[in-house]
Amino acid sequence: MANADKTDKRKTRAARRAAEEAAAKARAEQAAKERKQQTIIGAIVVVVVIALVAVAGFAIWRSHNSSTASDSLTVDEAYSQLQAVKTKPSTADEKGGILLSKDGVNEKIDDVPTVAVYMDFMCSGCGNFERTAGETITKLVEAGQINLELHPMSFGDRWSSDEYSTRAANMLLSITEQDKDASHILGFITNMYAKSFQPEENSGKKTSDEQMKQQAVKAGVSQQVADAAVTDKYTDWLDAINTYTPKRTELLNVSGQLKGSMTTPTVTINGNFWDMNQLSTADLTADEGLVEALGLKDDQVGVEGQLPSIGADGKPVSLTTGE
Repeated sequence: MANADKTDKRKTRAARRAAEEAAAKARAEQAAKERKQQTIIGAIVVVVVIALVAVAGFAIWRSHNSSTASDSLTVDEAYSQLQAVKTKPSTADEKGGILLSKDGVNEKIDDVPTVAVYMDFMCSGCGNFERTAGETITKLVEAGQINLELHPMSFGDRWSSDEYSTRAANMLLSITEQDKDASHILGFITNMYAKSFQPEENSGKKTSDEQMKQQAVKAGVSQQVADAAVTDKYTDWLDAINTYTPKRTELLNVSGQLKGSMTTPTVTINGNFWDMNQLSTADLTADEGLVEALGLKDDQVGVEGQLPSIGADGKPVSLTTGE
């Protein structure tokens, strides 16, 4: 009887260990899966190859509310739909960019590079980029060394439980119409991407409009402007941006596993795609790489009158060849 009890206990311990090992393995697999999650614009990249006289390939991103009809639009058709939206943010240009400089909103400075950032407030990669390069970008803007062009998007609602991307992008657009101080706007973006504030993808975390307004006030935006900010006025325009922007071939990745698709963050310098895959090859952080790509040295960042060598028309300096 004693031997039987010992045998039963061994079996029980073995079963418990097996269950614990299985649970640990499941947790490890889930963690690995989450680490591999890509912050790609959209969940589906469709490559269409048409063999008639020539072969044409293009990447299609499906927005959070896209339909088969919008997927099949050409870039020109998507652009036309964007222009047809009735309610547009007054500060955005025809392709969805809001320009910031030391002189304010849509006050472009001559003879300096224009850095464009395509972003989504829910996108974890965008948060990482901001937390790494945001301070440097702010210094460059405030010193008049670059113009910055913001391109807010809202595809990240797919990873949110409260349409966070759409509401946050609306608020940014609304603030740019009422507060022309670039430092306030950049501070708001920094606060929104703070590690302690930005919701993690698929976390279920809910963020109220009031909490977002508080981030604006912390950045220097007046309480009156923050209170007047809206979170739904430009949703149709954002939907049109989400359809149009990923079809722009000049924004598609030129290297790496995601070559041929658009991801966020995407950065262009003087309209030229900046290949951030070069950062790992050159062993540089995003802020270090951006400074080098502009033709500056680290100790020149934030120094008024010290202009980037590439000027307003040059291509970004390659991080791998220095050309």
